Amino acid sequence: MNVARDLTLAISILLSAVTFAPLHARAQSCQTASDLDDASRNAIMAAGQRYFGMAAKGDVAGLRQNSIPSLASSFSGVETTIKDHQSDLSGTQPTGKGVFLLDGSTPVAHAEFDCGVFGKTGQTSGSAVFYLDSLPAGKYGVVLFDADSSKGRTMVSLILQQVGTDWKLGGLYIKAARVGGHDSDWFIARAREYKTKGQMHDAWFFYTQARDLISPLPFMSTLATDKLYDESQSVQPADVPVGKTVDLTAGTATYKLTAMFPEVVGNDLDLIVKYQVADISNTNQTYQSNVAVIKAVATKYPEVRDAFAAIVARAVDPNGRDYGTLLPMKDIK
Repeated sequence: MNVARDLTLAISILLSAVTFAPLHARAQSCQTASDLDDASRNAIMAAGQRYFGMAAKGDVAGLRQNSIPSLASSFSGVETTIKDHQSDLSGTQPTGKGVFLLDGSTPVAHAEFDCGVFGKTGQTSGSAVFYLDSLPAGKYGVVLFDADSSKGRTMVSLILQQVGTDWKLGGLYIKAARVGGHDSDWFIARAREYKTKGQMHDAWFFYTQARDLISPLPFMSTLATDKLYDESQSVQPADVPVGKTVDLTAGTATYKLTAMFPEVVGNDLDLIVKYQVADISNTNQTYQSNVAVIKAVATKYPEVRDAFAAIVARAVDPNGRDYGTLLPMKDIK
C-alpha cells in the first residue's frame, strides 16, 4: 500500500531544498505590502488573485500556460494538488493575508529573506522570514490567501516570479488549517499534556503538527512559529530522526530511519516512519521489512500507542520511490 502525505501539499519547482535553520544564510532584500508602492503591490496581488481563481475553478491548463517554464514542463504535481483540494476552493472568495516581494537578484546557496520590522528578541507580529536553498536569481512575489468553506479554512500560497512585466506562477501550496477536525491550538494543548505526562516523543510529534498548521509555507517562519519552535525544543528526543538518520534494530536487522511525523490518513491520526532501503521492487520482501519496522517502532516508542491510531512504514529507495504499509495499533503485537 502506497500512502501519500496530504497534510502539506507543497509543489514548487523553484526549490531544490528548504530549511528552517538560518545558519550560514545570507540576508536578501524583502519588502512587505506596506513597503511596496501601490503599483507593485497591486500587480503582485492581482496576479495572485487571478491564479487563485484559476485554481478554484480547476483551470489547470490556464495555470500551466501562465507558469514559468520549469514548472510548466513538470506540472503533474500542481494538477494533483488542485484536484485534491477542488472541493475546498470551489466557490470561495480569497482573503488576502500577506504580500511579499523577494529580491533574489544575487543568487546564493542559502538565501534568507527578512521581511518587516524585527525587535531586540527577533520577529514581531508583522514580520516573516523566508529560508530558501538554491533559489534561481530573480524577483519573486509571495501571495498568501485564506479560503473559507463549509469544510473550514484552507491556506493557499502562490509563489510568483517576475518575467518581464508579468508575474508568472512558480509554485503553488495548498493546505488545510485543520487536520482530523483539529487546529493548531488543539495540537499545542495535547503536546503540553504529553509533556506533563513525560511522554516526550508524543509531545514532540504534536508540536511538529501544530507548527505545520500555523505556517502556510514550509520555508516561512513567523513570530508564532518561532515561539512554538522554541517551546518544542525542551521535548525534542535524541532518538528521533530530525536532520539525521537514526538506527532502529528489528530482530537481527538494523534500519536507518530518515523521518518520523504525524499525518492524517482517512479520519485517523497516524505516525509515519520513513527508512532507507536499497530496493523496493520485491514488494513481498519490502512488506515484511515494513511490518518489522512498525513493530520495532511500537516497541521502542511504546507511548505512541496512546497518541496514534496506526503506524505507517515507508521504505524509500535511493531514487526516492517508496512503498508503504499501514498497521492499526490494535494489530501491532
